[in-house]
Amino acid sequence: MDVLVLGGTAWLGREVARAALARGHEVTVLARGRSGPPPEGVRHVPADRTEAGAYDDVRGRDWDAVVDVARQPGQVRSAVTALADRARHWVLVSSCSVYARDDRPGEDESAALLPAVEEDSEDPHSYGGRKVACEAVVLEALGDRALVARAGLVGGPGDTSDRTGYWPLRFAHPATDDGTVLVPDSTNPTQVVDVRDLADWLVRSGEGRATGVANAAGSVVPLPDHLAVARSVAGHTGATVPVSSDWLQAHRVEPWMGERSLPLWLPMPDYAGHGARDTGLARRLGLSCRPLADTLADTLAWELRHGPGRARRAGLSPAEERELLQAATRGTQDP
Repeated sequence: MDVLVLGGTAWLGREVARAALARGHEVTVLARGRSGPPPEGVRHVPADRTEAGAYDDVRGRDWDAVVDVARQPGQVRSAVTALADRARHWVLVSSCSVYARDDRPGEDESAALLPAVEEDSEDPHSYGGRKVACEAVVLEALGDRALVARAGLVGGPGDTSDRTGYWPLRFAHPATDDGTVLVPDSTNPTQVVDVRDLADWLVRSGEGRATGVANAAGSVVPLPDHLAVARSVAGHTGATVPVSSDWLQAHRVEPWMGERSLPLWLPMPDYAGHGARDTGLARRLGLSCRPLADTLADTLAWELRHGPGRARRAGLSPAEERELLQAATRGTQDP
C-alpha cells in the first residue's frame, strides 16, 4: 500500500509509520518534524497543517490509506478537503475522551458524546470536544471508507506524558532510602493499550479497510493489579503506604496526570467507567494487546535509558512524596 501518515514524527504517528514500514508498505509522513525525525525509510514531506498549501505535495496522487492523528478540527477539515477524494481508506485516531460520562463501566461506542468544539485550541479541557468535531468531519466525508479509532490510554516506550512510566520507574527508584512508596488506595479501572499494538492495528485496519467507530483500549485492569504488575517488573520489595482518594485530595495531589499527581489514579465512583470501556468491536476488527507486564517492562527499560532524573510531566517529585509519606505515617492532614 501507499500509506500517508499525517503527523508521523511524534510518538504515535512515528509508531504508525514504523508499523507500516515493517509490513512492507511505502510510507510518506506529512509533518513539521518538530517532534523529532521520522523513521528511517519513509518519505518526509515537511509541512505546517495550519498554513495554506500544506497538502500541495501530497494531494496529486492516490493513497491506499491515510492515517491522521490530529487533535485540531481545523487540521482535520483541511486534510479531508484536500485528500478525501484521493484516499481509498481513512483512519482517524480519536479518543475515549469524547464521551460525556465516565461513571458507567462497560459502555460501548453508542454512549453519549460531549458537545463538539469546532475551534482549534490547546486548552486541555476542550480536548474531548475537539475530537468529537474531528470525528464528525471524517464520518461525514468518508463514512463508508473510514475507521474512527477511539484510543484509550496509550502507553509503552516513549510515553512522555509519564502516565505509564511513572509507576514502574518509581518502584525501581523509590523516593525513600528504605524503598517505601506511596500508593492510592483506589480500585478504579485502568485500560492501557500499548502504542505498538495500537499502531500495528491501525495499519492492518487500513489494509483490510475496516470501517466504523471503535474503542481501541487494552484489557480492564483494576489499579491495585496494575500497580502489582509495575512492582513486579521493577523488582520492588519495599513497603507501600496506601492512602485514600479523600486523603490525596485533601493533600492537594492531582489525579491522573500533571504536576503533583499520582498517575492513573482516579476518584471513584465518578470515574468507574473511564478505564472500563467496551472494546468488543475493536477486538473483532483485529486489535490484539500484549500482556501489561510486557508493556510496563519495556516502558521501564525506556525510562532507564532516558534517565530517571529527567524533567517529568506527571507524578510526584521525590521530595513531594517524602513529605506526603511523613504526613501519612503521622496520621495528620498537614502534608
